[in-house]
Amino acid sequence: MKITIVGGHGSIAMLLHPILKAKGHEVRGIIRKEEQAEDLREVGAEPVICDIEETADISEAVGNVDAVLFAAGAGPGSGVARKWTVDRDGAIKLINAAKKNGINRYVMISAMGTDTPRGNEVFRTYLQAKEEADEALRNSGLDYTIIKPGRLTDQEGTGKVSLAQELERGEIPRADVAAVLAEVLETPETAGLQLDLVSGEQSIPEAVREVSVTKQ
Repeated sequence: MKITIVGGHGSIAMLLHPILKAKGHEVRGIIRKEEQAEDLREVGAEPVICDIEETADISEAVGNVDAVLFAAGAGPGSGVARKWTVDRDGAIKLINAAKKNGINRYVMISAMGTDTPRGNEVFRTYLQAKEEADEALRNSGLDYTIIKPGRLTDQEGTGKVSLAQELERGEIPRADVAAVLAEVLETPETAGLQLDLVSGEQSIPEAVREVSVTKQ
C-alpha cells in the first residue's frame, strides 16, 4: 500500500514508519519543518513539507495513496488554541483531502476518555478537540478506524495489548501503539470501529483479528 501519515515526525509515527517499510509499504510523512526531513528518510519514509495549520487544502501534500493516518498533535507544551487548529482542524483537513483524492481508508490516533473531558483547561480542550475530530471522521463516510490509546509511555513494546470498544483506563508503550496501527492498516475489516487500546495479554495480531471477527 501507499500510505500518507500526517504528523510524520511525531513519536508514534517515527516508530511506525520502519514497521510499514519492513512490511513492503510506501510511506509519505507530512512534516512541518525541513530539518525533520532527514530523520524520516533514515526510517524509510518520504518526507513531505506542509504546515497543516497554515494550509487550508492539504490534498496535494497527501497525494494519491491507498490510506491515510492522522498522527499529528499540538503536543503537551502547546496552549488551548493549537488543540483546535492541530488536533481537530488538522484531522478534518485530512478528511477533506482524503475525499478529494478518492482515498477511502483513514486511521486516526485519538485518546481514551474523549467523551468525558477532565484535567486542567488545556487537557480538557485537547480531549474535546479529539472528540470533535473523531465525530467528524465517524460521520465522514470514509472507511475509518479510530484507535484510542491510554496514557503513552516510552517503555519498550511488549507486543501484548488489550483492544476493545471500551476498556478501563491504562497505559501503553508508544511502540505497541505503532505496531497496532500497522496491523490495523493491513486489516480492512477494522473499518467502522472505534477501539480503546492499553497494554494487555493478547498478541497484537490476535487482538486485531478478534475485534475484526467480533464486528462481523
